[in-house]
Amino acid sequence: CSLHTKYWTYKYEAPWTVYAMNWSVRADQPFRLAIGSFVEELGNSVQLVSLVSDCCDNSGDFVCRYTLQHPYPVTKIMWMPDPQGVHPNLLATSGDYLRIWRLGAVSLDLDPRLECVLNQNKNNRFCSPLTSFDWSSMDPHVLATSSSDTTCTVWGLETRQILGRVSGHSEAHFTNHNKEVYDIAFGGSRDVFASAGADGAIRQFDLRQLDRSTILYQEPQRFPLLRLAWNKLNLNYMATLAMESTEVTILDLRKPGTPMIRLNRHGACVNGLTWAPHSPGHLCTAGDDCQAFIWDIQQAPSAAEEPILTYTAGGEINNVQWARSQNDWIAICYKNILELLHV
Repeated sequence: CSLHTKYWTYKYEAPWTVYAMNWSVRADQPFRLAIGSFVEELGNSVQLVSLVSDCCDNSGDFVCRYTLQHPYPVTKIMWMPDPQGVHPNLLATSGDYLRIWRLGAVSLDLDPRLECVLNQNKNNRFCSPLTSFDWSSMDPHVLATSSSDTTCTVWGLETRQILGRVSGHSEAHFTNHNKEVYDIAFGGSRDVFASAGADGAIRQFDLRQLDRSTILYQEPQRFPLLRLAWNKLNLNYMATLAMESTEVTILDLRKPGTPMIRLNRHGACVNGLTWAPHSPGHLCTAGDDCQAFIWDIQQAPSAAEEPILTYTAGGEINNVQWARSQNDWIAICYKNILELLHV
């Protein structure tokens, strides 16, 4: 199948190359996204955009509600996992530090403000870039970051204090990553998280016992692992991809160490992957071949080797995110374009 139907796509043109991007998860804020620039020097920014659509003729236009100033490129963006809007409307961005932004309770038209900056660096003269972070869906007051200095740090948002940290430079370095950590993701509890790094390993940690870890997967050639995505609807499934790889590896954690499926239909490096928020067996991948693929891994392994939906974008796709509050929409970004796909 192909998604090349005008009715099914919306586009927004940003003033710069788009890299980081994510949807608001709140039910009262449909079609709201945050996108981050990729400018090599200082002077990056984050735009908060909304789609104003006309349900009569299926048309729509994006409106940039606000622009946040961000010194360095944003490596990841996430909205607080609060679908019902019980907590303050918060947005987090990673780069040099983890920044938390407070937005208006109902409308993005109210000026956002910087709530706090979480800095794990003890040396004020040196900053180790944050490669990624994750927000716990079980406890929205807990976030975890990964860093190029081999460190994973868990933060308490209420106290703005470190709840736990693992590092390749610590005494328990043999249980931690000894090279850069590129991604991090929480599992099914507040305390359990996994990380992927340049040592080619995916390690699982428990905040209650950080002096040990479990290796869930080791890349056979020890190639760096850049992305990690835990399936929140079936915690037995995890997806990962290696640096400059055309494959996405699906793991069944009941059989750690042995890939369940290798998805290898991309013609160039894969850059992003995202699980469907409403179905435990579907995920979307996208990469430098300008392709976005949707896969069904619940089929027989032979059938799952081919995507069930494909889309060709107008450039190399940097990121892909499946909407949490509108399950039939996927966002991709390439060049300076944010594009929404109806699936």
